[in-house]
Amino acid sequence: MLPVVIVDAANVVGSVPDGWWRDRPGAARRLRDALVPLAAEGLPGLVDGPVELVLVVEGAARGVEEVPGVHVVAAPGSGDDRIVELAAEEAGKRRCVVVTADRELRSRVRALGAEVTGPSSVRGRPGPPPA
Repeated sequence: MLPVVIVDAANVVGSVPDGWWRDRPGAARRLRDALVPLAAEGLPGLVDGPVELVLVVEGAARGVEEVPGVHVVAAPGSGDDRIVELAAEEAGKRRCVVVTADRELRSRVRALGAEVTGPSSVRGRPGPPPA
């Protein structure tokens, strides 16, 4: 069974001050498109590919469509709560990695057995994940 990588879209998009707040759906689509190659490649140095990629969107980005290689989940409420639900569904079944810098979310999914890494792991910027 492929490992699953769950990406906190709001947190990853918000990690780079590039004007994303002017077009939240557009920023989420750009992130989604940038994730496509990672479905085959995995997260270099963290998870070998192929992987199942899940992008969790919330708020104004809820209308973002999925594309081959990236499953998009629109959170009906809190994106963090939906990510926790998804990690709980995977607990004990397969390797689950959550991409976020949100400390509270990191703690919640770790308690379920998920691994965590920071936004730079999918943004292509080297550097350690946040503590």
